[in-house]
Amino acid sequence: MTVRECYEKMGADYDGLLSRLGSEALIKKFAVKFLDDASFQELKDALASGEAEKAFRAAHTLKGICLNLGFDNLYKPSEVLTEKLRGGEIDGYEDMLAAVEAEYAKTVEAINCISD
Repeated sequence: MTVRECYEKMGADYDGLLSRLGSEALIKKFAVKFLDDASFQELKDALASGEAEKAFRAAHTLKGICLNLGFDNLYKPSEVLTEKLRGGEIDGYEDMLAAVEAEYAKTVEAINCISD
């Protein structure tokens, strides 16, 4: 699978990122590094333990990483969840987290196809 095909599989913005980074090799390098990012797990852990501030920071971090990597598919639900958590309100996040989880799984699956 090519990096472009990986991005197409997950519903991400390859062309936009290519115009910013200028190289498929850089896109692949940073996309594969995403697999090591802990913000998604930190988000889930913070929500499970009811820590609204930690959950907000983790969601905000995940959102920013997705924006920078062109992961539009994961950025959009992460943004919705981030805004929900911004005010410290933690009730009623479950559907939003489910949307993030679904796109996160799709993103990781696609990246695993290009990781060496």
